[in-house]
Amino acid sequence: MRLRALLLVVACLIVGSRPGLSETRRVVLLFDERVELPGLSQLEAEFVRTLNSSSSSRVDVYREAMDLSRFGSGPYRTLLRDFLKEKYKDKKVDVAVAVMAPSLDFMLDNGSEVFPGAQVVFCGIDRTQLGDRGFPSNVHGILVKREYAPTLEIALALHPAAVKVFVVGGASDFDTSLLAAARQELAAFERRVSIEYLTGLPLKDLLAKLSQLPPNALVLYTTFFQDGAGAAFVPHEVIGRLSAAANAPVYGFLDQYLGRGIVGGSLYSIADHGSKAARLTSQILAGAPENVPPLREVSSNRLQFDARQLRRWGIAESRLPSGSQINFREVSAWDRYRWQIAIVGGALAFQAVLITGLLYERRRRQFAEVEARQRMAELAHVNRYSMAGELTTSIAHELNQPLGSILVNTETAALMLEQPSLDTTELKEILSDIRRDDQRAGEVIRRLRSLLMRAPFEAKEIDLNEVVAEALDLVSGLAHARDVTVENILPAEPLRVRGDRIQLQQVLLNLIINAADAMEHLDKSRRKIVVRAAQDRDFAEIEIVDNGPGILAAKFSEVFEPLFTTKPNGMGMGLSIARTIVEAHDGQISVENRVGQGAAFRIRLPLAPGAGAAS
Repeated sequence: MRLRALLLVVACLIVGSRPGLSETRRVVLLFDERVELPGLSQLEAEFVRTLNSSSSSRVDVYREAMDLSRFGSGPYRTLLRDFLKEKYKDKKVDVAVAVMAPSLDFMLDNGSEVFPGAQVVFCGIDRTQLGDRGFPSNVHGILVKREYAPTLEIALALHPAAVKVFVVGGASDFDTSLLAAARQELAAFERRVSIEYLTGLPLKDLLAKLSQLPPNALVLYTTFFQDGAGAAFVPHEVIGRLSAAANAPVYGFLDQYLGRGIVGGSLYSIADHGSKAARLTSQILAGAPENVPPLREVSSNRLQFDARQLRRWGIAESRLPSGSQINFREVSAWDRYRWQIAIVGGALAFQAVLITGLLYERRRRQFAEVEARQRMAELAHVNRYSMAGELTTSIAHELNQPLGSILVNTETAALMLEQPSLDTTELKEILSDIRRDDQRAGEVIRRLRSLLMRAPFEAKEIDLNEVVAEALDLVSGLAHARDVTVENILPAEPLRVRGDRIQLQQVLLNLIINAADAMEHLDKSRRKIVVRAAQDRDFAEIEIVDNGPGILAAKFSEVFEPLFTTKPNGMGMGLSIARTIVEAHDGQISVENRVGQGAAFRIRLPLAPGAGAAS
C-alpha cells in the first residue's frame, strides 16, 4: 500500500509539472456560412489536421455555422449571440477562430460576451476587407492575398488571339466585394483587351449569355453565392453549369473550382490558408499571445490546371508556365500498370521466342522425319533387292514350271499338226494349258516387279490374308530349295486393315527368310515355319514361328535396332526396316522365345474401321 501511494504521488508530480498535458484546450471555429460548402469544408479539415499535429495539448474543436446568406437579419444575429452565449457559458474557450469577414464582424461586436477571455484568430479576409477596423490586443489574423491579375496574364498568354474578357460573379455582399477588388486589379488589362463584368443577372440569363459569346473570348469566374434574382447558390456548383454552357474557356482564382469546369490559373489554396490559421492558433495556445504579430499576409497561390479542360480547348501542356501542376490527367494503362505490363510483356516475349524456337525445331524435326522416311524407303528398296537375290532360286523354280509346261504343250501341238487328221478338241485343251501357264509365269513376274517397285507409301484397305498368301507364294521356291516346310493357318474371314500391300509383304518376307536362315543347321525334318493370322479384338495378328535356336536374352533389346545381325554377311537392316514399316501402319512388332525351341515374331495391326464388326 505504501509503494502504491508513493507511485501515485510521483505520477501526480509528473503530470503537475507538465501543464500542457494537464488540461484540455478549447477552440471554436465560427463560419459565416454552412460548413459543408466545399471551400469552408477544405479549410476546416486542413485547420483541424494541422492543429492536432502541431499542438502539444489535447484540443477540442467546436464548429458553429452562422449561415448568414440565408439568415442574415439583425434580430437573427442577436438571437445567435444569445444562443452561443448560453451554449458556451460553462466552457472556457481559449481561442475563437472567425472564418471570413462576417464572422469577424460578429466577433468584434459580440466576442467578449459570447467567449469571454478568449483569444480571437480570423482568416479568409483580404486587406481590402479590413477597411478601418480597429482590433483589440486579443485579435490576430491571417490575411488572404487574393490575386486576380496572374490568372488573366496566364490566360492571355495561352490565348494570344483573345480580344474580350467576361468577368462573372454573383450579387451577394461577399460576391460584390470580391468583384470590386478584381475590377480594381484588372483595370490595368483594359488597354490590351475589352473587359465586361457580368453581374446582377439571373443565372438562367447568365447561362444563355455565356453560350453565345463572340469569338476569341475568355471567361473569368470569381464567386456566385446569389444571382441577380436573389436566388442562393453554391459557387462550386455554379461553375460547373457555367463551364458547360460557355462557348469559351473559363478561368478562375480558387483551387476549389479546379476539376469542376475551370481551365486553371494562379489559384488561391483555401486549404493552405486553413493550415496557416491553425499554426497561428497553435502558437497562441502554446502561451504568450502578446508576442504573436496581430496580422500576417501570405500568398497561398499555386499554378494549377485541369488536364481535361486543356484537352477540351486544345491547349498544349508545353505552353503552360514553368512549375505548373496538372491535375485530373487520364492515367494511361502504361502509367498505372507499368511494371505489371513490363513483366507480362516480357513473359509474352519470352513465350513468343520459345514458341518460335519450338516451331522451328518442330519444322526441322518434320523435315528430318521426312528425310529419314525417304532414307528408310531407300533402305527398304535396297532390302527388297537383297531379298530378290535370295529369292532367285524360288523365282527360277516358279518360272521353270510354267515355262517347261508351255514348251511340252507347244511340242505336242506341233506333232498334232503333222497328223493327217487333226483332233481340234485336244488342240484347244493344249492351247488353254499354254494360256494358263503363261498367266502363271506372268503373275510370278508381276509379284516380283511389285516387290522391287520403288513406290511411295500408299495406305489402302487390304485383306491381310491375301498379303500373307502372296508372300508365301514368293518364298515357296526358296522354301523348297532349302527343304523348309511352310505351314500357314489363316482364318476363313478376311482381315481388313489399312496399309501398303508391298511394304507389308516386305515385312513378312524378311521374317520368313530370317526364320529359314535360322534353321539352316537343323535336320531337314525339323525345318518348319508356321505362319498364323487371326483377329484379336480390334487388331489383326500375324505370327511367324520357327524351330531355330531363338534369340539370346542379352540381345532382345537390340533385335530391331539398325545394323544388328547374327548372319555373317547380313546388313543388319531387315528387322529395323520391318519395325519402321509396322510402326508406320500404327502397329507393333515383337519377338519372344518359345518354351521349347525357336523364336516367334508377332505383328499387330489395327483393323480398318468397321472391319471388326464385319468379321
